[in-house]
Amino acid sequence: MNTALLAELCKTPGAPGFEEAVRKVVLRELTGLCDEITIDNMGNVYAIRKGTSDKRVMIGAHMDEIGFMVTHIDDKGFIRFTTLGGFDPKTLTAQRVIIHGKEDIIGVMASKPIHVMTQDERNKVAKLSDYFIDTGLSAEKVKELITIGDPVTRERSFIEMGDCVNCKSLDNRLAVFILIELLKNLKGQTLPYDLYAVFTVQEEVGIRGANVASLKIQPHFGFGLDTTIAFDLPGAAAHEMITKLGEGTAIKIMDASTICDARMVRYMKQVADRNSIKWQPEILTAGGTDTAGIQRMSAGGSIAGAVSIPTRHLHQVIEMAHKDDIQGSIDLLTACVKELNQFDEQF
Repeated sequence: MNTALLAELCKTPGAPGFEEAVRKVVLRELTGLCDEITIDNMGNVYAIRKGTSDKRVMIGAHMDEIGFMVTHIDDKGFIRFTTLGGFDPKTLTAQRVIIHGKEDIIGVMASKPIHVMTQDERNKVAKLSDYFIDTGLSAEKVKELITIGDPVTRERSFIEMGDCVNCKSLDNRLAVFILIELLKNLKGQTLPYDLYAVFTVQEEVGIRGANVASLKIQPHFGFGLDTTIAFDLPGAAAHEMITKLGEGTAIKIMDASTICDARMVRYMKQVADRNSIKWQPEILTAGGTDTAGIQRMSAGGSIAGAVSIPTRHLHQVIEMAHKDDIQGSIDLLTACVKELNQFDEQF
C-alpha cells in the first residue's frame, strides 16, 4: 500500500471551499491515468475514462476536511472562529491548528484553564464558543498575517499503528486515495461504460460539490466513496457498532441522506462474494455522504450505492482505519466498475 501518498493527502490542508492544495496533489497523481481531466467552477475534479457505451458511471470522493474559518481578531491577537463541518467541542481541547493566512501560522485551541474555573464551570459540557486560537504572536503581527475569512485546519502527523493508519482527515482522504488507486488499477483496461471519477468539494458542509457534479454528468449509475463509523469500542453494544475495523470494506445500505438502490446493494454484495472480498453491511442512521447527490441530482436519479471505509474516532485528529479494509475497498470498487454491465435486474 502506498502509505506515503496517503500520508501526503492527509497532511495537505483542504477545508471546505479551500481545497486548492489537495487538488494539486490529485491532479499530479492523475497524470496518464485518464482520457480527460476537467475542473468545474466550484473546483470539482473530473477524471474521465471513456468506455464502450454511452452510459455513465459517477464515483464521488470528497477532497475537503472539517475545519474552521477566522471570524474575529481581538485587540490582543486572539482569534475567534466558526466551524466548517461537524465538530464535537470537547475534541478541540489541547489541539494545534494551522491558520492559512498570508503564510501558514501555527496556533493552539485554547480555553479557560481548569485552575480558575468555578465548580459549576468545571461540570458544564464544553461549547465551541469557549475556545479561541492563540498564535503566540503580537496582535499587530496577527493582524498583518491573518484576515477575517482565512481557513484553519487541524495539525496532526500521519502514523502507522499495528495494522492500522492514524491521522486527522482520513475522512475523506482515504476515499481520495482509493479513487486514485482505482484509476491506477484500471489503466489500460477497457471499461463497459464511461467512468467519471470525481474528486468533489464542500461535502462536509452539505455535499455541495457532488450535487453540482451529478447535475453536470447525469450519471446512470453511481458510487459514493467515504468513511463510515466503526464504533467497535468499549461500552458499545453490538447493535450500535455500525461497522468494525478489520472486518472488511462496508457496503452502504442506508444513511441519513440516502437509501441506496436495492439492486445496486445486491450487485455489490454479489461482486464481493464472487471475488472473495471481505465485506460488512453499513446502516448509518445519522450523517450523509456524496452518495445522496450522486443518486438524486440528475434527471430521474441514478442507480447508486456506496463503498464505505470503516473508521474509528471520526471527526477527530486520531481517525483510525485498518489497512485490510482500505485494500478491500479498492478491490471492491475496482471489481464493481469492471463488471457493472454484467448485472441486469429490474424493479
